[in-house]
Order: sequence, then C-alpha cells, then structure tokens
Amino acid sequence: MLGPRVITALVLLAVLLPAIFVFPPLVWGVLTLAFLAVAAWEWVRLLPARAGGPAGAGAGLAAGAVLVAGAAALAWREHAPWPPMLVAVACLLLLAFWVFAAPTRLARHEARSGGAPLAAALLFGCWCALYELRLLGPVPLLSSMAVIWVADIAAYFFGRALGRRKLAPSISPGKSWEGAVGGFFAVAVAGLLAAGAPALQNSLPALLVQRTGPVLAVAALVAIAALSIVGDLHESLLKREAGVKDSGWILPGHGGMLDRIDALIPTMPAALLLYQLLR
Repeated sequence: MLGPRVITALVLLAVLLPAIFVFPPLVWGVLTLAFLAVAAWEWVRLLPARAGGPAGAGAGLAAGAVLVAGAAALAWREHAPWPPMLVAVACLLLLAFWVFAAPTRLARHEARSGGAPLAAALLFGCWCALYELRLLGPVPLLSSMAVIWVADIAAYFFGRALGRRKLAPSISPGKSWEGAVGGFFAVAVAGLLAAGAPALQNSLPALLVQRTGPVLAVAALVAIAALSIVGDLHESLLKREAGVKDSGWILPGHGGMLDRIDALIPTMPAALLLYQLLR
C-alpha cells in the first residue's frame, strides 16, 4: 500500500507545486475547483439515497453546482475583486457552521443531515478561500495550509508515543487527546519560528504576531488546528454512517479527494478571514 501512496503523493506535488509557484493564480483556481467538485461528488455519495446517495443523481448535481458557481466566481474575480465585506461575511458564516453546528452534529452522530446543498456550499466556500489565499501569494496560501499539516503530523507522532485517552472513540478510534495537544504544541512552536523568519513575513503566523502579539497569535493558530480536527472528525463520521472506509478511490493509496482535504474545509475560510481582518 505504501508504493501507490507515495506515487500518488509525488504526482500531486508535481501538479500542485507549479500551480502555486510557476503558473498564474487562475491555474490554481481551475485545478482546485476540479478537486473540490470531486470532493462534493464524494460527499453526496456518502449521504442517504433520498439526499443523492450512490444510486441517485444528487452527487452529480452537487459537483456540477460547485463547478458552475466556481466558474462564475472565477470570471468575476478575473475582472474585479470580490467585495471584502462579502468575503468576510461568507467566511464568518462558514466559520459559524464549523464552530457551532458541526460539533453538535458530531455529538448527535448526524453528519449526513443538510444533504447535497450543504455539502456544495461548504466545499464551494473552501474553494473560494483557497483561491483568494493564492491571489494573496504563495506564502499566505502555503502558510495557512501548513498549520494543518504541522498539526496533523505532530498529532500522529504524539498520539503514537503518548496516546492513552481517546478523543472520539465512537467516530475515529485512532485519535487521542495527547495527540491533539501535541499537534497544538507543534503548531505554536512552528508558528512562532515562522514569524521570525525574514522570508516568511507575509505568512499567517508572522501577520498574527505582528498585529496581535505572540500570545494571541498562538491562540489563533491553535484554534485553526482545532478546527482541522473538527473537519477531520466530521468526514470520519460521514464515512462511518455510510459504512465505508474511504470517501472514494480517485487517489490510489489515499482514498478519495474528500479524505485528503477534510481538514482544509473548515480551516481555509478561517485563515482567509484572519487575513481580511489583519491586513
């Protein structure tokens, strides 16, 4: 299983890195829009049949809705900026869902409510944030995503070494409180180090430290890492309710697209909102 996993990761890097560093932002926008549309299709395939399950047309409609809305948003953004107030309100609404509604859904084991419209709206919102962050530059985009990567990698190793108390045993038995705290600690340390690097002065950690000070900056970065756990658990519950191991098969060794971006869905709008407020 390791071979296909590594090959898929290398292929993804070969596609994504030029889109971030070499080609115009529009290429990143088109590429990630396709990814998020696939994720919408996978999400709705996990829902009950009445909401567009495996035998229904809802998955295709959700993916099509993301593509159409994204194409319209791309055309708009190519000619004029999206109104800052509109972006901020949209990010706030998405953040409110992940802070208030998503934990309730997890507690009640009801991740599949809301149907295809909710899936399409959340994934479209994530895509808008990814595109706008790329328009701000490679460093804002990568530093925002790096918060999630650092938290996830550190949580894995801390959890393997110290994990005793399960974080959500009925949803994702592999996650532990010790792993989560280890991830938060790693994010705090990495964020402060990044904030001091001259080449990363436009990064999210640096901007937070410059505008709010190190204490509030660490609190914001840890909050984003906590949001990533909510997104991960939400997708795990979706799969558990659907009785499947992976959201799809499009990425050999990794599962589906949704499996790879679940932590980005709640966190990218939050990161963009911070940039909107602090720049």
